[in-house]
Amino acid sequence: MNTILFIDTTSNEIIKVGLIINGEEHSVEQNLDKKKAQALLPLIEKILKEKKLKLQDISGIQVNPGPGSFTGIRVGLTIANTLAFLLKVPLNGKPVGEMIDPIY
Repeated sequence: MNTILFIDTTSNEIIKVGLIINGEEHSVEQNLDKKKAQALLPLIEKILKEKKLKLQDISGIQVNPGPGSFTGIRVGLTIANTLAFLLKVPLNGKPVGEMIDPIY
């Protein structure tokens, strides 16, 4: 199964996490009532649980490199890079709209 994790933390108001499973898109958004660093990992965990997947099922990671919130982009890139390293999967930056619908 080909499962790509997509992370978009470029907005100041919401974060978006998506999974592309064999070409089919699934995504969740969360309004930010706390810091992005505190909200992103639970959101990734939420979508994986909804789809009955584990982190080890991810075959690649896409992250939105901007433009957008400087700190938000850094949070998204850091978490994406760490997950890619730990899972030994490829990591690519994709601009808004190239993977899943933009959050703006």
